[in-house]
Amino acid sequence: MKFILRIARYLSAFILSLIALIFAGGAVLYFSADRSIPVKEPFNIGQCVISDSLTRYDSSFLRQAQPGLWELYLKGGPEERGAAIGQLCKSLMYKQEKAFVDQIYEMIPSKRYVDFLKYLTVIYNRNLQRDIPDEFRKEIYMSSLGCSHDFDFVGNAYERQLNYHAAHDIGHVMQEYMLVGCSSFAVWGAQSADSSLIVARNFDFYVGDKFAEEKIISFYFPDQGYKFASVGWAGMTGVLSGMNEKGLTVTINAAKSTPPISSKTPISIITRNILQYASDIDEAYKIASSMESFVSESILIGSASDGRAAIIEKSPQYTELYTSEGERIISTNHFLSQKSMGRLDEEQKEELEKGHSLYRYKRLEELLDADRKMTPDKAASILRNPYGLGGASIGWTNEKSLNQFIAHHAVIFQPGKLIMWVSTSPWQLGKMVAYDLGSIFGNSAGNMHSDVKVQNIEADSLLLKSVYPKVLEYRKLSAIIRKAVKDKKRVDSTIPERLIELNPDYDYTYTLLEEYKKATEK
Repeated sequence: MKFILRIARYLSAFILSLIALIFAGGAVLYFSADRSIPVKEPFNIGQCVISDSLTRYDSSFLRQAQPGLWELYLKGGPEERGAAIGQLCKSLMYKQEKAFVDQIYEMIPSKRYVDFLKYLTVIYNRNLQRDIPDEFRKEIYMSSLGCSHDFDFVGNAYERQLNYHAAHDIGHVMQEYMLVGCSSFAVWGAQSADSSLIVARNFDFYVGDKFAEEKIISFYFPDQGYKFASVGWAGMTGVLSGMNEKGLTVTINAAKSTPPISSKTPISIITRNILQYASDIDEAYKIASSMESFVSESILIGSASDGRAAIIEKSPQYTELYTSEGERIISTNHFLSQKSMGRLDEEQKEELEKGHSLYRYKRLEELLDADRKMTPDKAASILRNPYGLGGASIGWTNEKSLNQFIAHHAVIFQPGKLIMWVSTSPWQLGKMVAYDLGSIFGNSAGNMHSDVKVQNIEADSLLLKSVYPKVLEYRKLSAIIRKAVKDKKRVDSTIPERLIELNPDYDYTYTLLEEYKKATEK
């Protein structure tokens, strides 16, 4: 008996020592995180001036083009651009951050667990500054001076903004919340009505409906590199979708990945570097190869000078350039090159076959085969298509659909003409506003209005009228049912019935109701 007690004491001491060691190690990593600021103090922050429809800061300005669509004109070095972002977009940054934080707490209701995740994020991203080029760190820091202190419980403003630039990457490991699931394609030559390159994409990054209410098109006139336009949200200086003055386009699609044990460069910073400093596919590939990512990403590059598009497959282990033999290329959420496909084991191949990424890839093939003379209007129709293979009704918000009704934005580019169309809310259903970047970048006064009249792409009135209200109601009732499952409480009997009426072809409807039935059985 004494022997057993002695073993128990030694075992207890060992476990306590191990726990203490883990906490001590965690504390060392936590407090060793790089919290230095990348600019020299003191620095002067000026005042914004409102005149007519513009809000000006120094040589930069902000204007609202449409409800929910803003245009931000940025000029100067990284400190000047960052300060302009922070001061001009102060209220928009607050709204965006509140939507993001509120959604995190909705997905993870436990404050204790969120605090734990915050602690882990600091440890994981402790060297994030090291992996972001100095120019972009300065811009992010200066923009963070416009952040609200209401969210200091998450971290200081600069740390928060750095981490938010990795939000798309973090979405990779949160697939169960369907944060990411983008689809894109490019056609040229005989596949295009006028033979010019057309690139189209849905950016499906869902952090709640409020997060997608305000979009910003940032027009950069940097002191180094190429002028470019980028579509995102307030405070996002990385690139999600964009085109530069050389007719080079960049769009990103998440791919399956296992992140390394510490952070590397956020993918949006890699693509920002490409858009600002590359003029063709070869230069884009060299830049991507020179930087390390901590998730896998398909970077679709469209190039006016090359007259085609290609995909850079970027992973923590390697960088591969994928080109197609024909005159079109498709990207969803899996890699396509022989090297990447050859690395898949049987389980991963089976997962790919059954998953939503390959399904959407095949659906895009089907739609592109059906009409081999692509135009921007036809591209918009494809991005808005909510149906499955063969036009089958697979339910609204299905992750197998090209249009899952979650897109933060949709963009269509004609690189050879320097024209792009950007969607207005809701999702990709609203009017797509045309921008002639040749005119905008060629205007030294920074006038946002094109001299060349380019037609907007009209809103999808049919989906807006017949499906949009159903999607909103379905999401609302689904949330009620999920809460009832969690609380094990019954809801009014009309709610499950109405859920089926709204979305009878979506298999998740019946999965959710089965969970509700089991949770509320006496």
